[in-house]
Amino acid sequence: MKIAEETRSRERGKVYTLGSLIHNPQVIADLEKKGILSIDDPEQLEKGTVIIRSHGISPSIYHSLQKKKLRIIDATCPIVKKIQKLVKRLAEEKQEIIIVGNREHPEIKALIGFSEKRGIIVEKVSEAKRLPHRKKRAVIAQSTQDLYLFEKVVSALIEKTDELSIYNTICSSTQTRQKSTSALASQVDTLFIIGGKNSSNTNKLYQISKRILPKTYFIERVDQITPEMLKGAKKIGLSGGASTPPEVLHEAVMRIKTSCQHFPRREKIAP
Repeated sequence: MKIAEETRSRERGKVYTLGSLIHNPQVIADLEKKGILSIDDPEQLEKGTVIIRSHGISPSIYHSLQKKKLRIIDATCPIVKKIQKLVKRLAEEKQEIIIVGNREHPEIKALIGFSEKRGIIVEKVSEAKRLPHRKKRAVIAQSTQDLYLFEKVVSALIEKTDELSIYNTICSSTQTRQKSTSALASQVDTLFIIGGKNSSNTNKLYQISKRILPKTYFIERVDQITPEMLKGAKKIGLSGGASTPPEVLHEAVMRIKTSCQHFPRREKIAP
């Protein structure tokens, strides 16, 4: 966000982001008001400056941007860059690379570009179990992957591989957020996961919480919180994805406090 805003204030021409900068509709709308436009198709980019978002892009798309003579601002997450370099090295070693992640996610699409056609995307444990036996292969994870799912896929691959190289490429902040949400879900009666519906890491938080606490709600906007969602709850939890602005969480707290006024007793809110 800081890179995008500084780029807009510095550059006189058009400023684009290749895809949504972060998966949060309110933030994207605010960026558009500031003159930072989101474009999904690289072919639609005209003269100006393009910001590569945190998910990164494939080498082929990067080269096409260079040919267009666009000014490129690379805001790829440093952790994602490390995974890209790892995938490139594994590909150069002629290894089969199992990538545990969402095949439609931009980070995964970029990683496939670095894999030199040696990457195989696995979204579910059942897909891993259907893979043929191999003497040697490597397995990595999308940086925002659910650690629980990654462990299950690894277990399935161990039975299918003589020599399996395991790289836990889930970023530390994602793992911390997942563990915190898991702990919170076991302590409260109702839990709200707040963030963009297209956010991978926020979706994972929802799935983790839902496994533990059925009364888990995934919302994008605070006006989606209703008094009915809070009925019977003595303690309420809030958790947000990496792209959830802090002010949205504060607005959610106020919304819940207002909604709780409909009830005779005051609920506790756990951050």
